[in-house]
Order: sequence, then C-alpha cells, then structure tokens
Amino acid sequence: MLASGALTLIFCQRETSDSWVDGLSLWWESVKGQLGRVKRLVIYLDNGPKNAGNRTQWLRRMIEFADWIGLEIRLVYYPAYHSKYNPIEHCWGVLEQKWGGTLLVGLKVMLQQARRMTWCGRPPVVKRLHGEYPDGVRLTRVQMQPYEKRLSRSQTLPKYDITITPIQAARQVG
Repeated sequence: MLASGALTLIFCQRETSDSWVDGLSLWWESVKGQLGRVKRLVIYLDNGPKNAGNRTQWLRRMIEFADWIGLEIRLVYYPAYHSKYNPIEHCWGVLEQKWGGTLLVGLKVMLQQARRMTWCGRPPVVKRLHGEYPDGVRLTRVQMQPYEKRLSRSQTLPKYDITITPIQAARQVG
C-alpha cells in the first residue's frame, strides 16, 4: 500500500496472469479490514507480459476481482523504459541487496531471504501462493467481447489507463 509504506511480497512457482490476480486476492483478504471506506483501488503496473492492458486472461480475471471485492479498479501503466518512476522497483533493489550473493536455488530460499529485508523500517509480509499456474491461458476475440465492454479505456492513453467498474449485484461487503 503506497500511502502507508506497508509491503506485501507474494511468491509462487510460476508467474502468470492468474497468479497475479490470485496474489491480489490474497493481499486483499489480509488488508480489506484496514482500508475503511475505500471505493477504488489504483494499481500501478509495469505493462509486463503477464499484466499488460491487452492480456486477455489478466483483464478477465481483473474484472472478476473487481466484481468480487465490489470496488472500482483503475489500472495505470508506466510507459516502457520508465520503471525508475515505479516505487516497487525501489523495493526490488532493496530485496536484491538483501539476497546479495545468495544462490536462489528454490522458492524456500527466496522466501527466507525476503523475510530478512526491511522496507520503510519494518519487515514485509511474505506470502506464498500454492497451486499450479499454467502458462499461455488466453481468451479468443469472441470470448473477450463481453469483458472488453466492461473496460473503460482512457481516450488519450487507452493502453496505459483502464478502469473497471464492478457489477453492483456482485458487490460483496465485509
């Protein structure tokens, strides 16, 4: 959470669009009680291959996530080669320093090293996703049509600014 300086690191065996959303869901479950009357989540992203604004599985899952949490979600992407402005990149620098010369031979070692770092004077919350995350899950254009209608893309920056409004009937409070 950018405003509080709290850091949650979530690791998994394979990074996919599905693991990204499952990680967000895990994070949301742990922080929703602290967020009061939040009406919108703004998520800053690097436009990587698993979370790009044209990645069909990512967008489908983010729409489902917005409906599940009942909040508007705004996906804001940093342009290519502008990662120096992304606060999370500073976090990775700290984590890489903590890892130092450690051979990252497995997920267990990565989790141990991540738990040793500090961010804004305190240790991060470190979690792990379990389960299989197959690569290459995509929707066809026909399958994507109803989801694309749910996306509100910026007129000036349609690839870099996307808003998802939850379906009111799907709203879950609590």
